[in-house]
Amino acid sequence: MKGVREPIVAGAFYPGTAAALSAAIDGLLPATVPAAKAPLAGPVGLVVPHAGYVYSGGVAAAGFSELARRGRPEWVLVLGANHTGLGRPLSLARVGSWRTPLGTAPIATDVADRLAGEGIAVAEEAFLREHSVEVELPFLQHLFGSEIPFVPIAVMLQPLDGLVAAGERIADVVRGQGAAVVVSSDFTHYEPQDVAEEIDQRAIERILALDVDGFYESLVREDLSICGGAAIVVVMAVARRLGWAEARLLAYGTSGDATGDRRAVVGYASIVLAEG
Repeated sequence: MKGVREPIVAGAFYPGTAAALSAAIDGLLPATVPAAKAPLAGPVGLVVPHAGYVYSGGVAAAGFSELARRGRPEWVLVLGANHTGLGRPLSLARVGSWRTPLGTAPIATDVADRLAGEGIAVAEEAFLREHSVEVELPFLQHLFGSEIPFVPIAVMLQPLDGLVAAGERIADVVRGQGAAVVVSSDFTHYEPQDVAEEIDQRAIERILALDVDGFYESLVREDLSICGGAAIVVVMAVARRLGWAEARLLAYGTSGDATGDRRAVVGYASIVLAEG
């Protein structure tokens, strides 16, 4: 992927033309979202969904507008799910750029090299058919410019100590930086609305408490269908390593809010983690 990665879900998960995509994001963002001209003062963590915008876009917009309120990031680390099984337990892309209808965003190779130096494997094949990172890019480009530097990492579920160690290494890289660590994850999949809400509430409570052990235990023991759960563990470990005191739920919803069908929904949450 040394050249340009072309989008794989444009026209499906989000509109396929620049005009339609910009209009869709404008329609999802609050009218009061700031221009984000000032630089981000320090690192911020964010959990946002990655379903089609018609289903999860409003919840994602709540997260990205909170990031914009805090300032413009120098670069963004996007921790995605790994739906395909390609690559390594943690897979990093270090060179090239990714295109969306809004433009072409470069990988921040200097940051990627630091992460690779911390032991995160370069495995660009993980992103060939993976949508979870791509879906977040148009929001970042719309708010912060089409050429916002970013680094993609795909995270598989693995033993807890490996995820915590990865979070601690990432924390050491982002410490003191005006960087955003964005986790791309949906929550409970294909349960009735009331069941999904109950499961997700328990999971979100553990995230807000930065209860890494409790969240991971429930993820594994209850076989939770939170597809980016491993990446959420990583950002929780970042938060603990950096001593972040703020953890706040910004928005929650389900696919049933868009479709009206609440028999088998997917849950979505936006959560901010920061120094406070």
